[in-house]
Amino acid sequence: QVQLVESGGGLVQPGWSLTLSCAASGTIFGYVMAWHREAPGKQREWVATISSLGTTMYAASVRGRFTISRDNAKNTVYLQMNSLKPEDTAVYYCKSVRGAYNSWGQGTQVIVSS
Repeated sequence: QVQLVESGGGLVQPGWSLTLSCAASGTIFGYVMAWHREAPGKQREWVATISSLGTTMYAASVRGRFTISRDNAKNTVYLQMNSLKPEDTAVYYCKSVRGAYNSWGQGTQVIVSS
């Protein structure tokens, strides 16, 4: 299983954009990759998934604002977040899935506040 390292989080104002990156220690070819988030006091929730073939799915709360993408050559997955809202404040986690195995990154904090 690959090890994952997220980056790109920070403090932004409502309406701003931010791009998160998830760098894998090895190839992500054949892996399903996903982003999840955990807001303060809430359970971790699924945000978006990209299949090994590039098919994407999004949670209703982010559809139309967030875009997940992958660059297999760079072993990296991205989450482009536009029109950020205070309710998007959370720690964002990257997840890889292949068969019965999955792994998580350590997370990157995103704070949306004026």
